[in-house]
Amino acid sequence: MFALMVFPLTAQADAVFNVREYGAKGDGKTMDSPAIQQAIDACNRAGGGKVLVPSGTYLSATIVLKDNVCLHLEKDAVILGTTDYRAYDNLDPFTEGLGIDVGWALLVAVDVENVGLEGEGVIDGQGSALKARHIAEDKRPERERWGLRPFLLRWVRCQHVRVKDVTLKYAAAWTSHYFQCKDVDISHVTIRSFGVAHNDGINIDGCQDVRISNCDIVSGDDALCFKSTSARMGCKNIVVDQMKLKSNQAGIKMGTESMAGFEDIRISNCHIYDTKNGGIKLFSVDGARLRNVEISNITMDEVRTPMLLRLGARLSVFRKAEDVRQPIGVFEKVTIRNVKATAADQAQLTPPSGILITGIPGHYITDVTLENIHIRLLGTGTEEDARAVVPEAIDAYPEVKTFGPKIPAYGLWARHVRGLKLKNVVFELKNPDCRPEIICEDGDVQYYR
Repeated sequence: MFALMVFPLTAQADAVFNVREYGAKGDGKTMDSPAIQQAIDACNRAGGGKVLVPSGTYLSATIVLKDNVCLHLEKDAVILGTTDYRAYDNLDPFTEGLGIDVGWALLVAVDVENVGLEGEGVIDGQGSALKARHIAEDKRPERERWGLRPFLLRWVRCQHVRVKDVTLKYAAAWTSHYFQCKDVDISHVTIRSFGVAHNDGINIDGCQDVRISNCDIVSGDDALCFKSTSARMGCKNIVVDQMKLKSNQAGIKMGTESMAGFEDIRISNCHIYDTKNGGIKLFSVDGARLRNVEISNITMDEVRTPMLLRLGARLSVFRKAEDVRQPIGVFEKVTIRNVKATAADQAQLTPPSGILITGIPGHYITDVTLENIHIRLLGTGTEEDARAVVPEAIDAYPEVKTFGPKIPAYGLWARHVRGLKLKNVVFELKNPDCRPEIICEDGDVQYYR
């Protein structure tokens, strides 16, 4: 399924271009992005190699990577994004899931091959300071202005991408966005990005042949998120392993934007903790075929609503110049196994519930297997809670709170499902709960103990 990535060698693969030799000061005050860009351009013209950023603080606006260039940040090197939000470029505009135009970025690569970012240095977007300046200068409502704030990293239609060892901090919007890239290797990356709304950690958007491993993410929005903002290319052949994920939203999320498919994806050996929303959230709401997804060996601590699986019909279009509205998608052949979770006592659902799975009338979630699942929950549900009616919300934004605040089952509530298999699924209660453990409406469930 997963193809090993190989970086083609260039004649100048060992060449080193030190940004200091192109005029970068590294004093935290001089705008160094023009000098860094000159080093990148020279490296590219020479056939490729390494652009070295020595220790120091390099104040920067947009930096554009080119073919066969690896940007190497030495230890104690910091690329510091300017707080002037007007200084950034948007080389590939698009609309995100809330309908906001976005795409400005600090470090960006578009339509290039053999590009990398590595080293023990830091990229810091100064998100909170940039936001404060933006609000002071732009008096429009927040929902209209936030899209101008830059992402930290953007990789657009690139091939052979490597991101390794770096620390990414305090983006002004999404921390990293990979769009329609092929052969991507992300490893040993540390993300500390919070304090501003929309601080997603890693966004994989319509990419193929991707490996993500040994990353440590603390994010203000979804930590590890798979999207498809274009109908032209979905997420396929992806392997994720050994991740630590903390988030003010979801730990693992798939499909907030979901026009193209999510197929052949394996996620394993992850620890999700202290999330303010969901642990694992899988969606197809804009026409995607979500299938052949396996998530295994997951631990969760203090996670609000451990799982939400949703097939819906919002059917948004995010790149209106190139895409049209898609038909309702498919959600099938998903396995989640070997999960041990402690749900937070305070959640969007009151009282908390463990797992929500719902399609819509006439469109079923099919062939989902939950195996070796243990979830510890608060309990305290009342007989009145057990009579709660959950809204269909057919075309709504996919979110846990969309279906709350009351769910009539404490363990698993399912609706519009076929072929749901539960194998050794256990819900442990801290307190008695008057709601049923499991409810399935308009569907069938097979139990295995």
